[in-house]
Amino acid sequence: MSGLAAALEVVGSRWALLVVERLLEGPQRYGDLQRDLGVPTNMLATRLRELEAAGVLTRLPLHHNTRAYALTERGLALRDAIEALARWGGA
Repeated sequence: MSGLAAALEVVGSRWALLVVERLLEGPQRYGDLQRDLGVPTNMLATRLRELEAAGVLTRLPLHHNTRAYALTERGLALRDAIEALARWGGA
């Protein structure tokens, strides 16, 4: 499997890169991600689980049984690729 194919296995699913892009701004709560991205709740839950399993993000415990999501070093390493894709899409 090529490096690109391996990367797409992790972040090639619908909404995955948009979740990562949003988390580049800092940790976010589930409800904030859902509201800001407009992603269906079941799809967001699935993507968050997949990205966590791939080591791209982690859950941070907050007070009152709430959680926030933050990028790991592996997730932060996607910054240049996401910025390049955003530039390409804006051209």
